[in-house]
Amino acid sequence: MNLPAEFEPKVHLLLERLEQSGWRLATAESCTGGLLSCLVTDIEGLSHSFDSGFIVYSDSAKERMLGVTPALLASKGAVSSEVAEAMAKGALHRSSCDVAVSITGYAGSAGADGKAGLVYLTCASRDGEPRTAKLDSFETGRTAVRLAATMKAIEMLLEVIPSTSRK
Repeated sequence: MNLPAEFEPKVHLLLERLEQSGWRLATAESCTGGLLSCLVTDIEGLSHSFDSGFIVYSDSAKERMLGVTPALLASKGAVSSEVAEAMAKGALHRSSCDVAVSITGYAGSAGADGKAGLVYLTCASRDGEPRTAKLDSFETGRTAVRLAATMKAIEMLLEVIPSTSRK
């Protein structure tokens, strides 16, 4: 996939911020299918900053890998702010990271009960309240939705990760 030019400087800034803070990152991705994890691991020397990436496309994967409860998935749906928050908290709990970001949404056809392009993201750290964002005004197409959601996740992480060490 050819990425827009604005991705490279943002990813480098994210990795610089992780290194300066001493924080480690985990991702929990559904509709982006690991795109964020791929971007941050494309840069050499990341092993000390990236802990893990959970690709949890199905509901059962969200349950098994991140501990999202079946009751929450049934009542709120996989594409909801509540599930995004549970995914980020699950990634924090099941890793040795300091910050986690989750992405869940409809990159393409959403079926009868969803809207194509609707995405929820949550950024959670061990020392702060989770922050959730909703994106629902994308251009059409899976690639455009996945890229927009990935960029938003990077921006949310940059807002949460300190620019200096807190450890």
